[in-house]
Order: sequence, then structure tokens, then C-alpha cells
Amino acid sequence: MTPDDGPSEFWAGLTEQERADLRRTGTVRRWSRREILFHEGAASDLVIVVTTGRIKVSSHTAGGSEAVLAVRGPGTLVGELGVIDGSPRSATVQALDDLTALTFTPERFEAYLERWPRVSLLLLRMVVSRLRDADRKRVEFGALDAGRRVASRLVEMADRFGRDSGEGVRVDLPVSQDELASWTGVSRAAVNKSLALLRSRGWISTGRMNVTLHDVPALRAYAEDA
Repeated sequence: MTPDDGPSEFWAGLTEQERADLRRTGTVRRWSRREILFHEGAASDLVIVVTTGRIKVSSHTAGGSEAVLAVRGPGTLVGELGVIDGSPRSATVQALDDLTALTFTPERFEAYLERWPRVSLLLLRMVVSRLRDADRKRVEFGALDAGRRVASRLVEMADRFGRDSGEGVRVDLPVSQDELASWTGVSRAAVNKSLALLRSRGWISTGRMNVTLHDVPALRAYAEDA
């Protein structure tokens, strides 16, 4: 397992003893690509720590359209909010790859937290970090145009999932343009136009279900220039 570098980081914050006990406490479970781990509104009966693969976290608007909230990778903890407040699921979680995870009933996860009180503080910091990230994206949606929003998501994906390809940072991520549009808060046509703009500047090149970032500093500066 490798740690997720985003605001959902959990595994990386554990000590070796805490990780060993977490492995003993959990049950290994696997999901196929595009399989739903759990649905928004369902009972909160499972806590999950992703060990391999990536997930999409989404919600649905009153009109029924999907709003992508986050894409997360190995090391991510999901389902913890139901343990905290006992409420139904606040989002739908779907496997973007073939996925392996450690799973826990709420009771077993609560018992784990009681054995390791320091992890509860880590959990609190993680939840606060996610809230700050959500706030940042709301500000971004109000302040940035479509091109800068797309650039921001590409930089975020590169930071979390990118690898050096010799020509730049390549991101192999099974997210469709419709999902990228939903995650960015713009239309698919706006995503296509934005990608074309970024390609014309030589900052990226795109392939089937992958993108290579040739100039990450330029993209980052562009995304942050409101």
C-alpha cells in the first residue's frame, strides 16, 4: 500500500504498530472496475481503507445529475463519517480500477480507535483537511474560468497519481470527459475546449484515458492565476 497524497491521506499518518493492528482488525475485500462500493443514502455499515486501486466519490443533484466530489487512491479512508455520526452515506463511492481494500464494521473500527486514541486525532485532522479542500474548490468554481479549473484538476491528478514518462508527468486515470466535466463543474464542451487550449500551448498531450503534463509549473501557475 502506498499513501494517498491528497487531503484524504490516512494510511501514511499511521505508525507501524497502528498499521499492523489495522491489518489484523480488517477483512480484505475486492471490487471490480466500475463496481459500486456503496450508494449515497444507504446505511453506514462499512469503513474502508483502500489498499490498491482508485475510487470516485460522487453525489447526485436534485435533478439526478452526478457531481464528482473527489478521486482518491491507495491509503484513502472512506466511510468514516457514518462511524462518527451514525447517519446514512453522504456520497456514492465507485471503483475506478480493480480495487482491494481493508474493510471494517463500525463496531470494529470504533474498537480500533479506542485502542489507538492518537488515530482519532489523525481522523479529525483528515476530516478538517477534506472540508478545507471542499471550501477551496467552491471558491475556485466561483473565481476561475473553465480552462483554469481543468488545469487545476490535471495538476491535482498529476500530484496524486502521476509518474515520470520521460516526456513529462503521465497520468493514467480511468475518468471519462463527462466525469472530468462534472468534477470541474463545467460542461463537456468546455472541457474539450480547455484541453485543446492547453495542448496548443504545449503544456499537455492527451491519449485514450491518459494525459501527459509537459510543463507542470506552467499549468500550476495558470490554474492559480485568477
